[in-house]
Amino acid sequence: EAVQRQSLSEVLVISAALSGQDVRDRPLEQQQAADEKHKPFDDERSEFMGHLKLWQWIEEGRGRHPFGGESGEGGEGGAHPHKLSNRQQEQRLRERFVNPRRVREWRDIHAQLHTVVAEHRWRLNTTPATYEQIHLAMLSGLLGNVGCKSDLEDWYLGARGIKFWRHPGA
Repeated sequence: EAVQRQSLSEVLVISAALSGQDVRDRPLEQQQAADEKHKPFDDERSEFMGHLKLWQWIEEGRGRHPFGGESGEGGEGGAHPHKLSNRQQEQRLRERFVNPRRVREWRDIHAQLHTVVAEHRWRLNTTPATYEQIHLAMLSGLLGNVGCKSDLEDWYLGARGIKFWRHPGA
């Protein structure tokens, strides 16, 4: 579906994020500080878009743009004009309460998904997908995870009567 909706690049990032443990740390004694540091990656409309914002920030620290180009002009949102050293990148992640080991796992899963894409000869989109393109593609694979928010409380009602809640830091 992501290939047809020209959102495969974004859907691979989101799928990889959903396949592993959340990379954001929320230590019990520093939850408020962690939530503040994670705020720039939040998106009011969608946690999926938050994953993309976080991925873009991580890739900028590696001297890359999300679509594979090298960073050179600085860009927006604090993009780095050059690749940070591994130590600098780890420190940058830790300052934002992002777990470097889990980021490596996220990147590994993403690379594995890229291998599958190459085997199928699917084409990645080279221009950013729209919110609608991304969400329509994701919806096709997540029908069991769609929910309706309770009017009175903070939970959602999902398929087969399952109740679920958003991530506490979201």
